[in-house]
Amino acid sequence: MGFIDIGAGFSLFNYQLYFFIFAPILHPGMTFLEEIKRRRTFAIIAHPDAGKTTLTEKLLLFGGAIQTAGAVKSNKIKKATTSDFMEIEKQRGISVSTSVMAFDYRNYKVNILDTPGHEDFAEDTYRTLSAVDSVIMVIDCVKGVEPQTRKLLEVCRMRNTPVIVFINKMDREGQNPFDLLDEIEKELKIKVRPLTWPIGIGKSFKGVYNLTAKSLNLFQGDSKTTVEETLTINDINDKQIDQRVGVDFAAQLREDVDLIDGVYDTLNTQKYLDGQISPVFFGSAVNNFGIHELLDCFVEIAPGPKERDTDKGLVKPDDKKFSGFIFKIHANLDPKHRDRIAFLRICSGTFERNKYYHHVRDNKELRFSNPTAFMAQQKSVIDEAYPGDVIGLYDAGNFKIGDTLTEGNDFQFKGIPSFSPELFRYVNNMDPMKTKQLQKGLEQLTDEGVAQLFTRKVDGRKVIGTVGALQFEVIQHRLKAEYNASASFDQVSLYKALWISCDDRKKMEAFMQDRSAHIALDKENRPVFLAESAWLLQMAQEKFPEIQFHLKSEF
Repeated sequence: MGFIDIGAGFSLFNYQLYFFIFAPILHPGMTFLEEIKRRRTFAIIAHPDAGKTTLTEKLLLFGGAIQTAGAVKSNKIKKATTSDFMEIEKQRGISVSTSVMAFDYRNYKVNILDTPGHEDFAEDTYRTLSAVDSVIMVIDCVKGVEPQTRKLLEVCRMRNTPVIVFINKMDREGQNPFDLLDEIEKELKIKVRPLTWPIGIGKSFKGVYNLTAKSLNLFQGDSKTTVEETLTINDINDKQIDQRVGVDFAAQLREDVDLIDGVYDTLNTQKYLDGQISPVFFGSAVNNFGIHELLDCFVEIAPGPKERDTDKGLVKPDDKKFSGFIFKIHANLDPKHRDRIAFLRICSGTFERNKYYHHVRDNKELRFSNPTAFMAQQKSVIDEAYPGDVIGLYDAGNFKIGDTLTEGNDFQFKGIPSFSPELFRYVNNMDPMKTKQLQKGLEQLTDEGVAQLFTRKVDGRKVIGTVGALQFEVIQHRLKAEYNASASFDQVSLYKALWISCDDRKKMEAFMQDRSAHIALDKENRPVFLAESAWLLQMAQEKFPEIQFHLKSEF
């Protein structure tokens, strides 16, 4: 068993600016259990261009973690948003990697994971959802429920993850709010309960009425840096409403509120925590509108850190011994310093800097001298962190996605698989002088989960598998920008790559011999069957019934 000190030479930048904002230190007088209870760790999910990254910015703005926010318009970024830091993200105006941000708000420690919205990066989002306790789903009021929204919510339902819905872009001409809620319930198969209600929409958008606080929030609409004016109303029939929004809009609001109370169940917090009902808020993230109500409700009702499943049973957050798992790896977070960061979700106990922890898969003891907290690209060294926190560990190649760290115990967290890719390409090295750089780049990028790398046994050719075409563009761009390596991709006609297993070693060997032209190894040297068609897969299954074919690597 080896002992490794991780952290020498780790680069930090803009350290002073962010350290006091979000480093997860123990607050004076707070116990371990109080620290756990104040954690709120969630992901923001949405279809591309629904305003997810903009909402992330504004939550940070309201939380006091940043002073100004960047605006994303029509995929042209004048000032890149805080959470989109990779060069290709800035060029295209989309998020293609998961960012981690944290801030304190009303004595709560809020950890946001901003996920890729683009469907080609669904696997990265799936892994991110394994590391959070709840979700805020953003829906564009103009477009309504979109395909990627459905897929993401299916993952949330698999885990019974609590979901809050934020209906965005109310300052644009969109759908009737009742029609939107009906569509959400029908398409996503979840019950909803509006907690705020819009007055008008598009050019006639006047603001929202807070159904719980009985307050009127008036929309200014003239500046992206100002927040709304709030007017406390004791009675929905208060004439102040007529004076501020007009008689017709006030009458429509009263009619809508009566209908809401008659149609929708009151919010049962336990049903929300069980993933059975979703609170709904309306607003305009780009105009800072409706964010305050969303954030206030979120910290009040969202769950703290939950128990997690392992191959040895459940681990509870208040267990005294530390444990956590790696759900993401990112190389070159700071391109100037070629660093490699493993993102660790803490599940139990207290993580302490410079303390040795057990790397279960490698059976090593590791020590981290520079564990970090994040504000997107900015990082700061932390001394302690608690269940619910996401921290970055400088990694010299020890970690893979799904790895477990513990305070000595031998167990593995479950539920972080790799999935069978949809698209495949051969990799061609365009510059033989940069072979080492290309190999290193492919190894590190596929460690991150951007794609999967297979090596054919018959000829040693490298095959990259992804779930979407955009990932090939990202890989090509990053190989050039970060590793100075040039690669091209050739089409390869494959239907599926499936992991294979068999209880009988001899039958497994016979299968691999018989199908040697279709066998490859993944990065863990696990055998994979490359099926060129559904028919060839069926033939292999019928001829070798003892062989098990797996669509995901966790089996």
